[in-house]
Amino acid sequence: MEIREVAVIGLGTMGAGIAEVFARAGHGVVAIEADPQALSRGLGILDASLSKAVSRGRLAASEQAEIRARVRPAAGFSEAAAVDLAVEVVPERMEIKRQIFAELDRVTSPAAILATNTSSLSVTAIAAATRHPGRVVGMHFFNPAPVMRLVEVVATVLTDDGVADTVAELATRLGKTPVRVRDRAGFIANALLLPYLNHAVQLLETRYASREDIDLAATAGLGLPMGPLALIDLIGLDTSLSIMDVLHAEFGLPRYTPAPLLRRLTDAGRTGRKAGRGIYDYSARAAPTTNSAGNGVGSSAPDTVTLIGSGDDAEAALATALASAGVNVTRNAAHPTELVLISASAGHPVLPAALAAGRPEQSVGLHLPGELTAGSLAELIQTSLSSDAAVAAGVALAARLGLTVVRAPDRPGFLVGALLYPHLADAVRMVQDGYATAADVDTAMVLGCGYPQGPLQLLDAAGPAAVLAGLEAMYDAYGYPSFAPPPLLAEHAAAGIEFRRIGRGRPVAGASTGRR
Repeated sequence: MEIREVAVIGLGTMGAGIAEVFARAGHGVVAIEADPQALSRGLGILDASLSKAVSRGRLAASEQAEIRARVRPAAGFSEAAAVDLAVEVVPERMEIKRQIFAELDRVTSPAAILATNTSSLSVTAIAAATRHPGRVVGMHFFNPAPVMRLVEVVATVLTDDGVADTVAELATRLGKTPVRVRDRAGFIANALLLPYLNHAVQLLETRYASREDIDLAATAGLGLPMGPLALIDLIGLDTSLSIMDVLHAEFGLPRYTPAPLLRRLTDAGRTGRKAGRGIYDYSARAAPTTNSAGNGVGSSAPDTVTLIGSGDDAEAALATALASAGVNVTRNAAHPTELVLISASAGHPVLPAALAAGRPEQSVGLHLPGELTAGSLAELIQTSLSSDAAVAAGVALAARLGLTVVRAPDRPGFLVGALLYPHLADAVRMVQDGYATAADVDTAMVLGCGYPQGPLQLLDAAGPAAVLAGLEAMYDAYGYPSFAPPPLLAEHAAAGIEFRRIGRGRPVAGASTGRR
């Protein structure tokens, strides 16, 4: 089927962006918005976006005029009678969407395709409001639509053969990368992203780490473009809560239970950037936020350190860096020094080594998730017996070594692993359950969420065996079902197989035990 004329219903920020995408690709667009003021605002968003592209040299003024001329504003559904495709972009409320689709079903040709831009609601339930559910699909764009390359194309059990193919081919012609999935809450991107963000809120709520350290661990430690708490503020806590509620209603598993703090902040109207306050305060009077580990900057870095480790490469690199920074290092715990520094390794608690040294109050751990280079992340591990003075000295010492430091408790995974390992487990389960290929999972998160690498690429880089060990330690410590390692991960770890080597062309099915 050839798609020539398109209707976009709902001209908010997202709808205006989608209208721009179609118009830029040469399609006529009927922009439908019942509220005249909302229609005017939406057209203003479209005009501003095109003008910005012209000012940046990405679009000629003549092209701007041509694109704008393809967009025809309309206040009623009857204007969509001749379109080949209608895309609904209204608020995420099922009753509104079903009403929109009932109207579209009434006025459009039976051959026209009806698509919803829902990010998490059931496309099947939306389709059921129509007389021709076989022509209904999900076409989930990502914000800002003119920039983000991912489109999730969602087929239901009712979708006619060829309809999803047509929409996926159209997405490609629009310059997007389509990922084909079945109708399931959250699809790929939100089903992986939101539980990760919610988990970060839980870590903050339980005082596992500060908000600044949680975000810094994700950006400096994992290379992600934003920390999870800053990102959930940007998305909106109310929007995130709604998606979590949908995920929990669909799957009923603890991993999808919204953090109580997320619900409380939403109830209080602290919904993120749009409200001026969420996890962070965005008001003009708010003081700039800083890394909470910076409370050690005022302390002097110790000149004498007792270094304890397992004799691995990380300890050797740390010893070299300390010596280069002019720090006197001894390996004998009986020698008096200002600080006992334990070279921590993933899966091994710091406290036993601190007790063995005989000076637990003076002891902290230092864990390097990556290589020891200038600016790389270091996790300063505080045990239950570490004194405030020792923690401050450890932070100052890490700064003296040129490291970016976050504070973490002496728990499995420390902070970076606590954020990362359950997130990777979710991605493995999605492949294990046959919902998506490893390639599609990575594509969705890179193009839809701005990840520099997909979660399964991150897993391969860390090593399946290391991630398995981290999850096993977290599961043993807490007993949370979401920390239980997926069987597929255990298989890969045992065989030494990277996820990039298999499952790239088709989902891996049949291995799921249903545990989360």
